[in-house]
Amino acid sequence: MAYAVRPAEDRDLPLLAEIERSADGVFGPLGIAFPVGPTVIEEVAAGALQLLVVGDPPIGFAAVIEVDGHRHLEQIALHADHTGRGLGRPLMERVIGDADGGELTLITFRDVPWNGPWYAQFGFVEMPESEWGPELRAHWQAEIAAGLHELGPRLVMRHPGS
Repeated sequence: MAYAVRPAEDRDLPLLAEIERSADGVFGPLGIAFPVGPTVIEEVAAGALQLLVVGDPPIGFAAVIEVDGHRHLEQIALHADHTGRGLGRPLMERVIGDADGGELTLITFRDVPWNGPWYAQFGFVEMPESEWGPELRAHWQAEIAAGLHELGPRLVMRHPGS
C-alpha cells in the first residue's frame, strides 16, 4: 500500500471524517473526549486552502485554511490503526514546505505528546497572544465556546517560515 502525500481528490473526501473520528479516539486514554457534532474536516473541507492526504486510499489528512492572511493548519489526523509509524511526519513536512516560507499557525493541546511537543519538533513555537490577528482570536474564542479548552490546556503555535 502506498503512503505518498498527495492532494486530496473527490474520491477521498467521504473517507476523511472516519479518519478524524478514529484519530480523535486516541485521546480517550488521556481523558479527552471531543464534543459530539460534525468533524473538523466536515466543517472545513469545502473551503480549505489546501487538503492533503497520505496513502491511497487515505489513512491520514491535513487541512489548511487561511487565517489573517496566512496559512493555518486546521487539522492533521491519522487513522488510529496507523499511528506511531512516522506517517504524520511526511504529511507535516509537506504542509510546511507548501507554505513557501510563509508563516503557518495552528491551535493545539499544549501537553499531549503528539500535539504541542510533536509540532515543536518541526520548528513550531508558541505564538504570544499579543501577536494574534483578529481571525485567530475569533478561532480561539470559537474553540472556547465549543468546549475544547475544558479538555486540556491549549496554545497557539506558529512556524516562522524562512
